[in-house]
Formats: sequence, C-alpha cells, structure tokens
Amino acid sequence: MAAPTAVPEVFANAVAGLRAASPRREIVLKEIGPPQRLAPYAFALAATVLRGGEEVATGRLILLHDPAGHDAWDGTLRLVTYVSADLELELAADPLLPSVGWSWLVDGLDAHHAGHRAMGGTVTQTMSTRFGDLAGEPAAADIEIRASWTPATDDFAAHLHGWCALLASTAGLPPPGVTALPDRRSTAGR
Repeated sequence: MAAPTAVPEVFANAVAGLRAASPRREIVLKEIGPPQRLAPYAFALAATVLRGGEEVATGRLILLHDPAGHDAWDGTLRLVTYVSADLELELAADPLLPSVGWSWLVDGLDAHHAGHRAMGGTVTQTMSTRFGDLAGEPAAADIEIRASWTPATDDFAAHLHGWCALLASTAGLPPPGVTALPDRRSTAGR
C-alpha cells in the first residue's frame, strides 16, 4: 500500500511524541523502515537493551495509522511491539512467566499513564537444546512478547516510556536509580 503524500496531523503529532521521549541510558533506540502494508501510515523504532555493555534484549515498536480506522483497533492509531530477551533456564521453565511477562507491558504503560484499549498479544517462552552438529552449545532459553494496543491518550512519549519499561523488565534491568549488586558467582574466587 503506497503512503499518500500528505501526512495527517494526528499521525505527525504521534511520531513527534515518540521521537521526543528519551529512554534510560541502557536502551538504545533507532528509527527503522516501517512495514509498508499494514496501514497507510507507519513509523518504526528498534531498541537494543544493554547491560554491562552486552546486548540482553531487543525490540521493535511500530506506530500504525489508518484514517479510516479498524474495528479491531477501536481507533485510527495502533501501537505494535515485539520484544525478545534471553533468559536463564530456570526462569524459562516457570509456568507463571507468560503472565508475568504480560504484566510487564500492562504495568509499564499504566505506570507512565499511557492510557490504552483494545490490547492483545502473546507471550512465548522457549527452551532450546542443540543436537548433532550443533551439539556442545549450552541449552538456551528466551522470552518473546508480541502485543498491540490502541492509545487512549495523545501523550505518545508516555507510550514510549511504558514500552521502555517493558524492555527493561524483560532484560532484567533494575528499576531506574537502583544499582544492581554484582553476581556473587561471577566474583567468587577473585
């Protein structure tokens, strides 16, 4: 679907709100090419979450706008996200992880007063064990959160901050202003 030339004011304001928000220092954002066929207007951000200089989670946030609206959206604007992070095997095996992962999104949006409606999504936890030519690598686990919601407020900086709170929780970052204690296992024997 080719994007029309004139950008609607509601979409331009939403993009400006997303661009104006500054995430915490561990989260690096960059604008990326948005999907072209989901809505007449789209804007996308990619995020990398760093802990100790190491990438621990990634995500995408896509803003869609269709002036005609969608019944499923309950509006003309929609935010869509995908977040992924590696996990410790014990966490990935926890049957409560999907509910906790979903709460990270809802709590993040609510904590930043990012009103929302028509929210839906999935939380997937996976554990992988390698065999054959790939054997030897340790077992791996990860979480993926896919969700979308319709903003119920015009404060898109609040939505970006709520999304960044989801990224931080998924990556296991401590709350802002709290310093994580070193892992005693990594400092033992020094």
